[in-house]
Amino acid sequence: MDARSHPGQDNEHLRPLGPSNRNRWMVSEATADLVRRLVPPRPLAVPTANKQITFDLAHTAIIIVDMQNDFCHPDGWLAHIGVDVSAARTPIAPLQRLLPALRGHDVPVIWLNWGNRPDRLNLSPALLHVYNPSGAGVGLGDALPGSGAKVLERGSWSAAIVDELAIDPSDIHVAKYRMSGFQDTELDSILRNLAVTTLLFAGVNADQCVLCTLQDANFRGYDCLLLEDCAATTSPDYCMAATLYNVQQCFGFVVQSDAIVSALANAETPRE
Repeated sequence: MDARSHPGQDNEHLRPLGPSNRNRWMVSEATADLVRRLVPPRPLAVPTANKQITFDLAHTAIIIVDMQNDFCHPDGWLAHIGVDVSAARTPIAPLQRLLPALRGHDVPVIWLNWGNRPDRLNLSPALLHVYNPSGAGVGLGDALPGSGAKVLERGSWSAAIVDELAIDPSDIHVAKYRMSGFQDTELDSILRNLAVTTLLFAGVNADQCVLCTLQDANFRGYDCLLLEDCAATTSPDYCMAATLYNVQQCFGFVVQSDAIVSALANAETPRE
């Protein structure tokens, strides 16, 4: 625990007050020190699709979008409605290599998952129509025939992260209800309280929820890196090609996770 004396209050013990060690005051009954703790920069240089970039690990987080059973498991919702989910499973192996390396360098891991309220009161008819245009199919919150699992209902097997991706107690979980993870969620507040300025993006579908969240992050001033091999889509190939083009052209950079893992292997681990 960080504690220090304030000038003029030599005998006063200050205590930390804040949501994380990156954003906190030091306070006592008589004193509030609003000066944030200095976090030393930890630059990491990696090649991207069109240039070498350097970003600061001390202000970076990874957002993994919708790597959930309903999107990625053979018994999930997408598979039930006839979608080949094999493409949605391709991020699993590279994420298995990348996530431990990032955690080892104190980079926050954020799971941004679709998670309906059981009553669906925050889902509009327009949103429900996207996934159930006839009204007679199986859409958000409806029960799958056979298992009875409610599609993407928060806390259910359907909305859970696939078993192949290990969750760490330090990981952060955010539920979303739109294609953008910033709409009607606490994601932006969490990132700002972690003093994050650079975001790595992974997950599915790259051309839908990943891209919408990445675009909104760009609009809010975050630096955005799309991890090409850790993102995938069940859409046609041209959708992925357009996503990579637009991210590189308009919204950020396209990076391979192996380049980050390799750079991390040669980087100093953070000191307490």
